[in-house]
Amino acid sequence: HSHTPVYAGTARPLVRPLETAQNVHGQDGMGDIGLPIGGRIPNVGHAVHALVDAAEQYAGSLELVTLGPLTNIALALSLNPGIAEQINRCVIMGGTSDSYGNVTPVSEFNIWADPEAAEIVFTSDLKKVMVGWDISRKYAVFSDAEAAQLRAIGTEKARIAVDSQIVVRQFCEKETGIDGFDLPDPIAMAVALSDHTIVRSERASVTVDLANGATRGMTIIDDRNYVAREKNTTIVLEADRQHFVQLLKSALEK
Repeated sequence: HSHTPVYAGTARPLVRPLETAQNVHGQDGMGDIGLPIGGRIPNVGHAVHALVDAAEQYAGSLELVTLGPLTNIALALSLNPGIAEQINRCVIMGGTSDSYGNVTPVSEFNIWADPEAAEIVFTSDLKKVMVGWDISRKYAVFSDAEAAQLRAIGTEKARIAVDSQIVVRQFCEKETGIDGFDLPDPIAMAVALSDHTIVRSERASVTVDLANGATRGMTIIDDRNYVAREKNTTIVLEADRQHFVQLLKSALEK
């Protein structure tokens, strides 16, 4: 929506060099299908300050949904730790509960891209819900035939939603072995919009591996108190695919 404020955030991770994902989402982030991207000028101010202000203004009712690396959230928490109590909850698309990764053997990209930021967020007092890439792999994969059914809804939204997955489709075929493409961000949004999307979840302590090798960015899930930390995150373990697809179709039909 054109009236929704948009703020530019931090240009790079807290510690690591900037790593991007054009190989997954295309050079323009939308599949390089020729969309007229541009025309919006970000609001004046920084996203971190805007988040702190919004948390204070809407204390108790603001919900965050994170669909990328957690740099700006970590900086906002560092600037004002009190927002952790003001934000109702934070739904995180990131990590993986089964240690099956998409950028290393065990790590998911959003956490891998800025593991230090993710560690700050996961060990904060934010009320967190983690929707890992495993949930997308298991419940949000669309075959070519299913994608064609979505596109056949006939709206511009449906056409863009399917056509913009062309680079993702190629990445899945070559790198992740998925037959079709998966939609991690939409299923995380479905969890945020409707609790009925969640079939099973558990509370556990989540920490992030800050090493430099293959385990960089691995989400370490401890539901047995090995590290004696508070169970700080609700982890989605099973989702209702039918409910998710209904939500998706409803959004694309409008």
